[in-house]
Amino acid sequence: MDRVREYRQIIKRILDNYAELSETQNKSGVETVLVFDDERGNYLWLRVGWAGDSRVRNLTVYVRLRNGKFWIEEDWTEQGIATDLLNAGVPNQDIVLAFQPPELRALTEFATA
Repeated sequence: MDRVREYRQIIKRILDNYAELSETQNKSGVETVLVFDDERGNYLWLRVGWAGDSRVRNLTVYVRLRNGKFWIEEDWTEQGIATDLLNAGVPNQDIVLAFQPPELRALTEFATA
């Protein structure tokens, strides 16, 4: 199996696990929505719905597969989606913390681009 196909499966499995956990703990009318776009390499975890009179639209995780690497654009998980990727066997040089400014990425253990 090629690396891109494997990486697609890894991120979908991780986000599916988060969504399942989120839904079992859900006591409100806020829904977990996963968006997988394999063709363009975009993977999102959203929370949408209503909490009382307030509209909820939260982007929890946004990961892109770009140039054979995971680009983490947004991550509001407790331990960090990068940790989950590492635990799934993805090498740190294939993970970019894109939410960090480019000049700070060199100070992390992950890829700069």
